Amino acid sequence: MAKRRGEPPRYPARPEPKLRSVNAIIGTDDDIVVPKESSGAVQPEGQLAVVIGKKARNVSREDALDHVFGYSIGNDVSQREWQRSDRTLFRARTATRSNRSVPDRYRDGPRKFRIVVRHNGTVWEDFSSGDQIWDTATWIHEMSKTATLHPGDVLWMGTEGAAGDMVPGDVIEVEISGIGVLRNRVVAEK
Repeated sequence: MAKRRGEPPRYPARPEPKLRSVNAIIGTDDDIVVPKESSGAVQPEGQLAVVIGKKARNVSREDALDHVFGYSIGNDVSQREWQRSDRTLFRARTATRSNRSVPDRYRDGPRKFRIVVRHNGTVWEDFSSGDQIWDTATWIHEMSKTATLHPGDVLWMGTEGAAGDMVPGDVIEVEISGIGVLRNRVVAEK
């Protein structure tokens, strides 16, 4: 994303997970509902979602993947104006039914996935999970140092960045090789 902005990248020293509410999770073919209070534009972030299958606390990097149940698709939708103005990411990332989406199925698969994000049929992002700053094992290892991960917890592995705005009427698809396609329509809250 920094490259698109013409800036040098600034990487954090370690993975920095952010908490999201489970009420923001919707399934494939469900609507992404943009809250009335927002500007009406939201941004998608297609991501690999990692589902924890076994309790993990102080897990070594070498053993971390033994705690994975499977992989799924996430679309971590953001309302950037709220993200810039609020002290936390709660409203920007967890407004009811406007944020993340996960299909209702999980599958085991390879450790590197191709992630493609399409906006109204046009490819916005196309990248490999293997090119991300940290791999799944590192995320689990780092998170389990300070938090206990439980079966059913979902980790969002990050993205290359949002390519643009989505507004009501748009359709967004996140496709991950070996898993499937997460497709959602963007609608305005009534």
